[in-house]
Amino acid sequence: MRTLEGHCAPVTAVAMTPDGRRAVSGSSDLELKLWDLDTGRELRTLAGHFAAIRGVAVSRDGRCAVSASRDHTLKIWDLESGRELRTLRGHSDAVRGVAMSPDGRRAVSASSDHTLKIWDLETGRELHTLRGHSADVNGVAVSRNGRRAVSASDDQTLKMWDVESGRELRTLAGHSDSVTGVAVSADGRRAVSSSLDNTLKVWDLEWGPVLATFPCDAGALCCAFAGDRRIVAGDQSGRVQFLSLELKEDN
Repeated sequence: MRTLEGHCAPVTAVAMTPDGRRAVSGSSDLELKLWDLDTGRELRTLAGHFAAIRGVAVSRDGRCAVSASRDHTLKIWDLESGRELRTLRGHSDAVRGVAMSPDGRRAVSASSDHTLKIWDLETGRELHTLRGHSADVNGVAVSRNGRRAVSASDDQTLKMWDVESGRELRTLAGHSDSVTGVAVSADGRRAVSSSLDNTLKVWDLEWGPVLATFPCDAGALCCAFAGDRRIVAGDQSGRVQFLSLELKEDN
């Protein structure tokens, strides 16, 4: 295990490059940092936001990153030079999360203004505003084929969206408190959600029903797939859980 030290405030977001050799962290100290994971060395600091950073995503080729901030903006960064390439403006409240399409041409942002936005990263143009949630949108994930996005909200629901048209496809209801995070499996068939109702839920994205519910000891704050049938999640107790979807579905 290695500890990467350099931020002077809570680290609120992290993303790895696809080759697993570098990571980008975002912090309440208003900075992002690029790290060499083999050596633990800080490669560069990316500065430009005026409020805490809440999300970060890295392109599949590992060359650029997009950050989301409480200053209502997103920024696109060149990871090789550390240069800020563009600022994306359009949200009217904190931007709480961001996900990139696999081809690196689009980003989807989630905001406390109750909306999501789809951006053209080459031009910086806002393509669609996705309206439908009635409270803060806490996170968003994009499927590996780039066609679908799934959002998580304080309104206790998730929504699935068509990235090309911006159309809402389905609402996933079942949580009884804020939905804090969401991830989509590599095959695009399932999503996992974390919630302050002390559960994780796994959803069938083709048909909509809940496939499995996992109890947590405290409110679940974040979640991710490790492969298509294992889940990693963190909760308010400070625990990280590793769960098998296969065993839960078979019971």
